[in-house]
Amino acid sequence: MFGKLLPREGNFFELFNQHAGYIVEAAQAFSQLVANYNNLELRAKYNEAVDHAEHAADRVTHEVNRAIHVTFITPIDRDQIHALINTMDDVADLMQDAAETMALYDVRTMTEEISRLTDLSVKCCERVRHAVSLLPRIAEPATMEAALKTCEEIDQLEGDADRVMRMAMSKLFRDDTEARELIKLKAIYELLESITDRCEDVANVIEGIILENS
Repeated sequence: MFGKLLPREGNFFELFNQHAGYIVEAAQAFSQLVANYNNLELRAKYNEAVDHAEHAADRVTHEVNRAIHVTFITPIDRDQIHALINTMDDVADLMQDAAETMALYDVRTMTEEISRLTDLSVKCCERVRHAVSLLPRIAEPATMEAALKTCEEIDQLEGDADRVMRMAMSKLFRDDTEARELIKLKAIYELLESITDRCEDVANVIEGIILENS
């Protein structure tokens, strides 16, 4: 009788999709922030947009974690649900951290490396959204293959970001960069590269879900 009183499936996949959408929204707003950095009005506008998307993602994360405790039968393992939503939330948090760090450190100009890492971060977030959208149908062989392929693409993008990061660091320490600017840029590079790292972590969680549920 008790089991009949509790939700049996919940709307976890829909919540995952909502969260992934907010991750992409944050990434695209951050990309516009970088592209329009010299325009103070637009910089403030896109900074606010990043914050808005991150806060919306937080609300979805809280809803998923609440639903885990009140749903009797979940569509996938509870630990997998918890790992996926919280790893996804880390991506949104890092995006906000990068935007806030730029403001707090008073970064004056954008570098080519920031632009390249930002572009890779956006692509990673978009691939995360695509992989998440496939989860409800991973029992279908073609969908499972498509999801695994998308996870591989995220891994490749993360590898590209690693290479850009190494070159960016080499350039920072090789060139005659003023000490304070070096510290600022190093922090930004590391944050942006960590976004792609966390997207790769999301891909790893999704791969685990696929392998255990296919």
